[in-house]
Amino acid sequence: MKRYYRPIPQIDSARPDGALTLAGGWAWFDRIEVLTRSGAHLIPAQDAPPEVLERLIAPRPDIAGVPMSRPSVMGILNVTPDSFSDGGDHDAPDAALAHARQMMAEGADLIDVGGESTRPGAAWVSVGEEVARVTPVIRRIRAEMRLPISIDTRKQPVAQAAIAAGADIVNDVSGFTFDAALGAYCAAENLPVMVMHTKGDPQTMHLSPQYENVLLEVYDFLEERVTHLESLGIPRGQIMVDPGIGFGKTLEHNLLILNRISLFHALGCPILLGVSRKRFIGTIGNAPEPKDRAAGSLSVALRSVLDGVQMLRVHDVAETRSALNLWTAVSDGRVSG
Repeated sequence: MKRYYRPIPQIDSARPDGALTLAGGWAWFDRIEVLTRSGAHLIPAQDAPPEVLERLIAPRPDIAGVPMSRPSVMGILNVTPDSFSDGGDHDAPDAALAHARQMMAEGADLIDVGGESTRPGAAWVSVGEEVARVTPVIRRIRAEMRLPISIDTRKQPVAQAAIAAGADIVNDVSGFTFDAALGAYCAAENLPVMVMHTKGDPQTMHLSPQYENVLLEVYDFLEERVTHLESLGIPRGQIMVDPGIGFGKTLEHNLLILNRISLFHALGCPILLGVSRKRFIGTIGNAPEPKDRAAGSLSVALRSVLDGVQMLRVHDVAETRSALNLWTAVSDGRVSG
């Protein structure tokens, strides 16, 4: 029976002797929840298999110059007419560049540029159209800013064009399952990657997704994908994993994953989380309009940072950076720097 090892992260300043630092970051742990498909129990951290502890405590290398030893903010730049919360706001190059400038000023560590909406029910976008949307924007951002840029795409030709325009990272919501050439391309170009779990595709993923154990099934998918990308030549430390909140998951599925998100540290990769303005936040937080969901998004994001999540993918950069600054100051009992 397969066992899964979830560290129980803590940030309290009263750290006991023998506690272990989680992923070289800001949280520590001295207990681990051992999960199987038939139950769960707690063990002292030191009782976990050595190979498990090695992955849990190994510091995560920087990704495109962004440190994984502190919480980071990825600013979302959708250059699409139909994204669920900001479609049409930044799909002209001038508007996109202005928003990139704003997010950099607000404290974004990285900008994620996407030219294909992946909201539930979104229409297919051709390679040519997607390239035409993203490359002018990436060129203009790169000409003006040193901030790292990720390209949010499932398609190898789009990624190649975006990298040529100045992007640094490939972020694939399909977990490198949509286009078999994309992973090999990233390996050949020594690119960091972000691999996300989704069930189905944008046209079908919202149609009654079913799981027997959503947490462990998502983990298994990401484990297999990380192993595959490693086999292509991408180092594990340059693979960021994303459980794909809202992608082929119901409200209940989302909550079950978020409740035990620290499990994904056992993959030995930094964790990316995107919950910003998503439907379940509007449902629980009584915010029908996506642009009114900043408070709920921040609540979930800060809870995930407590669990050691290294990067937050957000629409509301200023609010997120402000919240992280305050969270860090209170957690440390001092102002950093």
